[in-house]
Amino acid sequence: MLHTGPESAPCDLVTVPARQGLEAVDILRRGADHEAVGPVLHDGACATLGFLVPPGTADAWDVPGSACTRTDGRGLRIPAEPPVTGGGWLLPPADDSQVTDPVALRAALDQAARLIEAADNCR
Repeated sequence: MLHTGPESAPCDLVTVPARQGLEAVDILRRGADHEAVGPVLHDGACATLGFLVPPGTADAWDVPGSACTRTDGRGLRIPAEPPVTGGGWLLPPADDSQVTDPVALRAALDQAARLIEAADNCR
């Protein structure tokens, strides 16, 4: 388990548009493993969400419409305060916070994209 504070384990950051990210959070929280989602950040304008994922995720991340930030081996650590100026926590870290499972996140983002496309086509 990853814990907050200076001794927490490192992680990468997957950023997505807020609409898709919010759908993905709902999908992950409703799933069989509702603990598959870890801390989630939002930017100040609420245009994007950031999912904390295990270090090294960026090496193989290729989900269209998203980006995964490498941490150059240093690793972003789960901080108590949001690491983005003007941003905040959508889902704040807890003492026993785990990062989001990248396999579950990929599936949730794919499902969210399909839901959004279907909703947009029904207008």
